[in-house]
Amino acid sequence: MVPLFAEPIFHLFGIPITNTLLHTFVVDLLILAAVFFLRNITVIPSMFQNLVEYIVEALYSLTETISPDHARSIFPYFMSFFLFILVANWTSLLPGFGTIGIKEHGELIPFLRAATSDVNFTLALAIIATVATQYLGIKTLGIKHHVGRYLSWNPIFLFVGLLELLSVFTNIISLSFRLFGNIFAGDVVITTISGMFAFLLPIPFLSLEILVGVVQALVFAMLTMAFMAILTTPHNEGGEH
Repeated sequence: MVPLFAEPIFHLFGIPITNTLLHTFVVDLLILAAVFFLRNITVIPSMFQNLVEYIVEALYSLTETISPDHARSIFPYFMSFFLFILVANWTSLLPGFGTIGIKEHGELIPFLRAATSDVNFTLALAIIATVATQYLGIKTLGIKHHVGRYLSWNPIFLFVGLLELLSVFTNIISLSFRLFGNIFAGDVVITTISGMFAFLLPIPFLSLEILVGVVQALVFAMLTMAFMAILTTPHNEGGEH
């Protein structure tokens, strides 16, 4: 049985370090190692460099399609969220996750658990994405126009603006629980199947989770990109409120 909340492994200066937080550190180290490895870009690219360049170009073209005027500003956020969530989702499928740990009161507490199966992690990601979106909107259009998106002397525009302000908070809940729900459900399925059948049968479910990991990373990143594209576009190009 996969517990709903992450389990603390040890405490550091009184702060609980959970198994999902340890996985987050692992993901950080892997991404930093990949950046270090890719910093020596060659004129004649290797097969791996070709693959990375193709993926980056495809995702940048997608960003240009959504927001042609602000793709250079939005793409770093889009790519960062996609890469971080993808690595977190995929590494959580490696052997040892959820199976190697310590026994307490007859229950296994794994050393590593998928970071994206922790609602605290996905909620933090959603808050970061929302803050970054608001910051980009202010930076691009200015504080006056950005605030005018939500507040107006016109009662109709004020009502619409308040609905948009409410949608900021509902987007946080939507982003976080969509990612958390899909990954947590996958963890539960794989744990249940692996507990009943140790060989062969879990393979199709692991293959499905590889696909789910890509889709969920792309969905989170693309929704963030769409919100950024909206907030970097003048609210009423035909006139002011």
